[in-house]
Amino acid sequence: MEVLKEKVEEEEAAEREEAAERAERVEKMRPAEVRKEETTLTQEMLRDLEKQLLEIQIPTPTEPPIVTEDTIDTSNLPLSYKTNTLKEEHLLQVADNFSRQYSHLCPDRLPLFLHPLNECEVPKFVSTTIRPTLMPYPDLYNWDGCANFVSDFLTRVPLLDPLKPPLHLYSSTTVLKHQKGNCFDFSTLLCSMLLGAGYDAYCVNGYGSQALCNMDLSREVCPLTVKPKETVKKKEKAQPKKYTIKPPRDLTSRFEQEQEIKKQEEAKAQEEKWRWEEEERLLEAEKAKPDLLHGLRVHCWVLVLSGKREVPESFFIDPFTGRSYSTQDDHFLGIESLWNHRNYWINMQDCWNSCKDLVFDLGDPVRWEYMLLGTEKPHLSLTEEEDEGMNIDDDIEDLGKENEDKSFDMPSSWVEQIKISPEAFETRCPNGKKVLHYRRTQLEKWAPYLNSTGLVCRLTTYEDLECTKILEIKEWYQNREDMLELKHINNSTGLRTDYFRPGHPQALRVHSYKSMQPENDRVMEFYETARVDGLIKREETPRTMTEYYQGRPDFLSYRHINFGPRFKKLTLTSTESTPRPMVKITERFSRNPAKPADEDVAERVFLISEERIQLRYHCRDDYITASKREFLQRSEVDSKGNKIIMTSDMCISFEVEPMEHTKKLLYQYETMMHLKKEEKLSKHQAWESELEVLKILKLREEEEKAHTLNISIYDTKRNEKSKEYREAMERVMQEEHLRQVETQLDYLAPFLAQLPPGEKLTRTQAVHLKDECLSDFKQRLIDKANLIQARFEKENQELQKKQQWYQENQVTLTPEDEDLYLSYCSQAMFRIRILEQRLNRHKELAPLKYLALEEKLYKDPRLAEFLRVA
Repeated sequence: MEVLKEKVEEEEAAEREEAAERAERVEKMRPAEVRKEETTLTQEMLRDLEKQLLEIQIPTPTEPPIVTEDTIDTSNLPLSYKTNTLKEEHLLQVADNFSRQYSHLCPDRLPLFLHPLNECEVPKFVSTTIRPTLMPYPDLYNWDGCANFVSDFLTRVPLLDPLKPPLHLYSSTTVLKHQKGNCFDFSTLLCSMLLGAGYDAYCVNGYGSQALCNMDLSREVCPLTVKPKETVKKKEKAQPKKYTIKPPRDLTSRFEQEQEIKKQEEAKAQEEKWRWEEEERLLEAEKAKPDLLHGLRVHCWVLVLSGKREVPESFFIDPFTGRSYSTQDDHFLGIESLWNHRNYWINMQDCWNSCKDLVFDLGDPVRWEYMLLGTEKPHLSLTEEEDEGMNIDDDIEDLGKENEDKSFDMPSSWVEQIKISPEAFETRCPNGKKVLHYRRTQLEKWAPYLNSTGLVCRLTTYEDLECTKILEIKEWYQNREDMLELKHINNSTGLRTDYFRPGHPQALRVHSYKSMQPENDRVMEFYETARVDGLIKREETPRTMTEYYQGRPDFLSYRHINFGPRFKKLTLTSTESTPRPMVKITERFSRNPAKPADEDVAERVFLISEERIQLRYHCRDDYITASKREFLQRSEVDSKGNKIIMTSDMCISFEVEPMEHTKKLLYQYETMMHLKKEEKLSKHQAWESELEVLKILKLREEEEKAHTLNISIYDTKRNEKSKEYREAMERVMQEEHLRQVETQLDYLAPFLAQLPPGEKLTRTQAVHLKDECLSDFKQRLIDKANLIQARFEKENQELQKKQQWYQENQVTLTPEDEDLYLSYCSQAMFRIRILEQRLNRHKELAPLKYLALEEKLYKDPRLAEFLRVA
């Protein structure tokens, strides 16, 4: 292969030399005047073309800064925001030249959006405004998390002129600081985050629909209302057995069946017609008015190409809403250009059919014209036939041309690293709240801990388009101590449903109710793994209570209690009350494989009012009937006090196989005694279930009133206990530090400085140092006592003067002067008393301090050996 390449290169070099020689010979053969005239004409044509290009003026739209309320302080911005490097200046020149050529070749198209002004009024190329950054939050690693954060965190500012791109394109750091921006600012920030997360993302400058540009969601369906498609598993039909009982013959009239089917079809057709007319009426009411600027409104969004991060298909992201759209969606009407942090591309395809027919193969120079040559641009996508048809000579020739081209790399971004503080990430929405209006729905979002109830999201659904009649309300909660996660309120039925996360004190998972008063319709679902009794669900009505179990050792799976009428209404305030009279208790059991089917009870019914107990056992395999028994309860003694003996008429049995074994009276008697105990136990458990319902209702009322929020111990700003503990620890550490500083003070340093440096200390000098230190300390104590005494005497003298003044002017004083005099006297007496206490305390502690210093001097390692000898 290498030999073939060398031969091809030698042949091409020889051909180029021959062509050059032929051109020289032809040129020499031509007259000099002709050559001079052609050269002059060529130079004149080049000058005319250059003059035409320079005369082309690229209009730039004007727009005020995006921040209208707050003025941007540019004094603290880095130097890269205020100036351009040499490489950036060169890039701007290349962009201007590229723009002039584009305007000359495509005069009917709008000018390119290449180098708008930043916040410091400095022109910056759009690709250098993108700063790829990977955020340190797991929620911002995927595209949907990044898009939702940008749409929630920023507030939309419309373009001043909807037909032209903006003049200013601010850095993402400034946009994040002020939380405001237009569609270009939104897209730049989102594209920077997606590129940092590894996606192949681009900012797109194009045209959108009126609803897309104005962020009008009134005709869009709220994403929270869209239910995911459930995959229904088809049940496999059991194969019919060979020996099965034939169904009974159908004796109904076919004519009557046909007439009934005909009536049902007519009613269904009438209903379909009415529904179609209603949908047409709603569509006509919801139909938007024709937009006079359709196809002309400028918009910026983000394109994510397939390939990286396992993206199967390219798609658009609207930065205002954070929603993804297909590249063939009707909201996107055309594309002028797109760019990322490496290059800039112009769309050369016709957008007569919006973006539906566009091919996003950026390596195809016919469809996409790129600006810079030396950047990493995508390769042209080729089919297998085209790939096989490529010639080796063409590859070598293209390779030589690429090496001869002058490349230019994109300068690094002038924007600082994008940072989002944990507080800003948690707050998300501006001022912690954001409201979105969808079709018949309103979505409200709050930051965590902003509401005292823990409310973070509310979805309100309306019946009409004007959003006046509320149909249902859904509220999401976070950080609730009662583990409440979602509250669903249906106004049409009055049904309220509360959903809980694992961790509720009563293991509650779902609570559906219409009233919090007891003995009403309600359904409670529980986390069965968190309960000892394995209760899954409890349904309650004024007269019944049904419980479902799972995983119990006694194989109980179902219990249904029927209550009789009660005369006294039960309330939550009463702690103990008489239970409702029970009429009937029905219990069902799962199959116990350790017992035979004839002895394993499947259903047990206690007819309390009738004093009867009914049993139904599990059915044997390959049997269609099951054994049954019914016991008639009688009192153990009769009216005369005689003990009643078990008789055969007290137990009515139906045996599937009566010839296998017959139950004697003793067995029936023992069974009936066991069932009586089980009846008492079931009644007690039913009574406990009633008490548990009352306890849960009372607990829920307390939780709704308190709505306490859980605060993590690592959240030092909100956790008051953690904050107090941290402040106490800091105070202790500061006191310990001051104590260490005091102990580290060298009381001999001023006296040792008087000795010659480097001289060894003698015994005489040591004794002299000790005496000087003690005398100096003694003098300081005396001076301190004299100072306190002087202040004490001064305060006494001033008080005496004031009292003397008061005695002289007592008659002429006003009430205000007397109040001032009394206030002065109280303050003076307070100061005198404090000084007297300080003086007495100083007199008590001075000798102790003197002795403590003397002891320290004797123990000081620098003086100890000399003073010990002395």
